[in-house]
Amino acid sequence: MEVTFELGYALDTFYFLICGAFVMWMAAGFAMLEAGLVRAKNTTEILTKNISLYAIACIMYMVCGYAIMYDGGYLLSGIVGDGATGVAEEPATYAPSADFFFQVVFVATAMSIVSGAVAERMKLWAFLAFTVVMTGFIYPMEGSWTWNGADVFGMYNLGDLGFSDFAGSGIVHMAGAAAALAGVLVLGARKGKYTKDGKVNAIPGCNLPLATLGTFILWMGWFGFNGGSVLATATVESANSVAVVFMNTNMAAAGGGVAALLVARILFGKADLTMALNGALAGLVAITAEPSTPTPALATLFGAIGGVLVVFSIITLDKLKIDDPVGAISVHGVVGLLGLLLVPFTNGEVTFLGQIVGALTIFGWVFATSLAVWFILKATMGIRVSEEEEYEGVDVSECGLEAYPDFTTAK
Repeated sequence: MEVTFELGYALDTFYFLICGAFVMWMAAGFAMLEAGLVRAKNTTEILTKNISLYAIACIMYMVCGYAIMYDGGYLLSGIVGDGATGVAEEPATYAPSADFFFQVVFVATAMSIVSGAVAERMKLWAFLAFTVVMTGFIYPMEGSWTWNGADVFGMYNLGDLGFSDFAGSGIVHMAGAAAALAGVLVLGARKGKYTKDGKVNAIPGCNLPLATLGTFILWMGWFGFNGGSVLATATVESANSVAVVFMNTNMAAAGGGVAALLVARILFGKADLTMALNGALAGLVAITAEPSTPTPALATLFGAIGGVLVVFSIITLDKLKIDDPVGAISVHGVVGLLGLLLVPFTNGEVTFLGQIVGALTIFGWVFATSLAVWFILKATMGIRVSEEEEYEGVDVSECGLEAYPDFTTAK
């Protein structure tokens, strides 16, 4: 019995760590996607934001985030003792430190969503200051109400209402989008994006091959995102569940990409690559709330619905003059909500009421607290670069480096 436990413990811990590494690799996907969809003069700053936010997220989640989210946490004792090297007892099936690692890369993912939405006009240090609060407090609080099952300010319990979010369509993706939306509303649109008569000016990204590479990296990393959320693989049942999750995750992305491409062709008369990329990501977000119960055909359909929705959402946000250079709010927020609402169709233990209340709780908390933080930062250190710095590109003013110096016009 002891040997069986130790073998299962080792296998599940190893699987957890590998999936966490896959999710960490998504940080590279976000960096490449965003770097490809912004203008060349803002590339260095977007890359700086992505690597910095990941490092800050790891530190803040260790210092206080994990403790807030999981009732005091486990690794916090590692600061003064040997908590980080402890071994969990039965019935736990994996090392607690593996759980911390897996959780912390989810925190960074939520923050990465904010990065692209506020690109090309936000001050770097204001963004990093927000990262500290988002990863150390805002996200862990809503995580404690959802994945940890704590009562929301002692008033109600989402689990009792029938709320479920398998891998984070709402908890991670919609939360990141809510913070991004708050930031975009306070920040305002990029200069020249909208005219006084309401016309929308397209501002193309500088490197679509890079954006496509980023999408493929995210697609790959999502197998760890959803697959790791099974939390085990050492039994026949858990191994089968992992296989189903991988399969459905892949099919949803395929459905989303094809559907968005077709809708773009109908609406614009062209095969819009950026819509296809966002469609694939939308399919991934849509299936994240419950990838273990749909059939492959349903997973493809759910992804396709997400792919269609994201195209219309991007168009609508532009009409509302909400400037999101990479479509992050639509992909992760609007489709994140869709993902939550699709769960009851294949999981009979989940209720629409629970999903709606859960979505409102997550969005309301993250949006309100983020809005407050953004306003405080605006009033203290300022969040937007000057008009001249925006025109010249934030690479030089914020980082002192250009990503493509060989292509700079000689003065």
